[in-house]
Amino acid sequence: MPVSAPVGVGLDSAAVRARMVQRLVSAGISSPLVLQAMGAVERHRFVDSALVNQAYEDTSLPIGLGQTISKPSIVARMAELLLGAEIARESGVLGRVLEIGTGCGYQAAVLSRLAREVYSMERLRGLHDRARVNLRPLHLMNVHLMLGDGMLGYPKGAPYAGIIAAAGGASLPTDWCDQLAIGGRLVAPTVVAGGQQVLLVVDKTAHGLKQSVLESVHFVPLKSGIA
Repeated sequence: MPVSAPVGVGLDSAAVRARMVQRLVSAGISSPLVLQAMGAVERHRFVDSALVNQAYEDTSLPIGLGQTISKPSIVARMAELLLGAEIARESGVLGRVLEIGTGCGYQAAVLSRLAREVYSMERLRGLHDRARVNLRPLHLMNVHLMLGDGMLGYPKGAPYAGIIAAAGGASLPTDWCDQLAIGGRLVAPTVVAGGQQVLLVVDKTAHGLKQSVLESVHFVPLKSGIA
């Protein structure tokens, strides 16, 4: 009779992440950089131990304080959109990125492999502290975690080649658009008529902002203040 492996041990295997990456390819993710980053970051280290066996399924999971870790396909999708910024296409690399909503730190870890520098803002102290604990063993020198009101962005790090948000409101904060570099791209959920959320891409050109509305998504609401 075969002996079953202890729960969780198999999740350390690169094969589990490789299967997740194959599902991402099937879902239409084609950027080698994004696929490589998704395959490298161990998502099970960012979820509660009770949910660890669901870590590589394409589903969002609760991380406490009413927040969630986004499903792998949406993390990959938004990262791939970010890499489509004009400034990234011209230089071949994504420079400085601002992330609104650190959560448990998973997306920041993925972005660290795609951008030169990542500034990640979280308004909930409990999640900010948790992300620090989750990311510390990874020694990501290019990731800067900050506790603050994400709706204000982070002007000290501006301008950004990319801005990515993990929460959606009825409108985009003007501070985000102001802090975006010419040639940069903002990827964020936003609420449209009827209360539905869609993925919005904003490209900043020398002539102004160009917006593209993409597929329906479901993120937590965008809120201001620190809690």
